[in-house]
Amino acid sequence: MDVTVDDSADSSAASSADSDAAPSKDESLDFEAALAELEGLVGQLEGGALSLEDSLAAFERGVKLTRTCQSALRSAELRIKALTQDGDEVDLSPSGNAT
Repeated sequence: MDVTVDDSADSSAASSADSDAAPSKDESLDFEAALAELEGLVGQLEGGALSLEDSLAAFERGVKLTRTCQSALRSAELRIKALTQDGDEVDLSPSGNAT
């Protein structure tokens, strides 16, 4: 079973400034989609059928997905804390607009 990794998501230092302007592929994934993809990668890695190069690519993608999931969980935790702190919802969205 092969792992397809989008090498365009892996950028050099020269293009890292561009990543600040627009969300990366990982940031655009919602928590559930990132977690599902991560679970699939873990299954492939545990299966042992991947080549060393494919295993490394899958591992790198898994690290990025893990960070995406952790970020989503931190955001949810902050929102829950704000809601339960004094009973009033506090807007924590980056745009500052209430949702």
